[in-house]
Amino acid sequence: MSEPLRYELIATDPRTLARRGRVHTRHGTFETPAFMPVGTQGTVKGLLPDHLRACGAETILGNTYHLMLRPGAQAVAALGDLHRFMAWPGPILTDSGGFQVFSLADVNKINDDGVTFKSHVDGAIHHLTPAKSIQVQNDLGADIIMCFDQCPPGQAPLADQLQALDRTLRWAELCIEAHARRDEQALFGIVQGGTHLDLREQCAQKLISLDFPGYAIGGLAVGEGYEAMKTVLAHTTPLLPAQKPRYLMGVGFPRDIVEAVRCGVDMFDCVMPTRNGRNAYAFTMDGAIRLRNSQFARDPGPIEQGCDCYACRTFTRGAIRHYFFASEMLGPILVSLHNTRFYQRLMTDIRTSIEAGKFADFVENDPRSRMGPRE
Repeated sequence: MSEPLRYELIATDPRTLARRGRVHTRHGTFETPAFMPVGTQGTVKGLLPDHLRACGAETILGNTYHLMLRPGAQAVAALGDLHRFMAWPGPILTDSGGFQVFSLADVNKINDDGVTFKSHVDGAIHHLTPAKSIQVQNDLGADIIMCFDQCPPGQAPLADQLQALDRTLRWAELCIEAHARRDEQALFGIVQGGTHLDLREQCAQKLISLDFPGYAIGGLAVGEGYEAMKTVLAHTTPLLPAQKPRYLMGVGFPRDIVEAVRCGVDMFDCVMPTRNGRNAYAFTMDGAIRLRNSQFARDPGPIEQGCDCYACRTFTRGAIRHYFFASEMLGPILVSLHNTRFYQRLMTDIRTSIEAGKFADFVENDPRSRMGPRE
């Protein structure tokens, strides 16, 4: 490839804005709409790379904040880059570290230059700037990297949203200037603006003028509520260039993904499959089940009837429940594996329905399109 990323549009749905595509990177191709399992600290918790491949994952995500703190981006680079470090030869996306700084760290100071914060690992003081975020991501060597942005809470006052938007736009230009591996890594801009549609539009227009290889929608699933998220997606996604990939960051439940696809989003990530899996919470077509419940103690069935994952083909609900109560690591591994496969099956079915021109029917009839936090 002469360019770090290329988006190929394959099909569109006649009754929605859903689209079926393919993203080409220097480490291979992934089909869209795509869901990326999250590898927070250089590993998708509890799952081997072979597990991820078997589940249908084609691209994964790494967290800049965590890898910067431990073991350090230069240590990862010395070991051959993040692909070698994670033993994942396919495409990888790294976030900018901004969301984790604002949500996890003890932030000491935020100004137009960047963020000074205390590490949650050892209490050391760090200063993260747009240039530093890009340098770390350059060292990690992912195929897709993200601009450093400020993500305020969903219900933040308008004044805070305006300040965050202003910083996000100025930091985007600084990220472009700092990007040292433009022929190898595609840098995405991030649209912020909270639930204010005029701010979202303003941000999108400015970022489009900077001609990024792809665009993300950030600042959702941070407390704004489902209906507000739908409104923002419906307004913002069509503003983004049709010939480039669109990425909704950190979302979410199956219904959120289906709704975002309906609006034209191509890429997703979320910790939900593995985080819930570690807590015995399993997604199924009939709704979520909690495998710690006593009703499953002697249940000889799989987590989900008809699922083709290793956990469902091999283990009973009763056995998996026992592993959780016995504090055996196999329990969280098996449910994480199943949930990861559940999400990848969802994406496969979405892609198939778009190609067939029947995505609107999928939205109306498939139970996963209504599967949210109350399931």
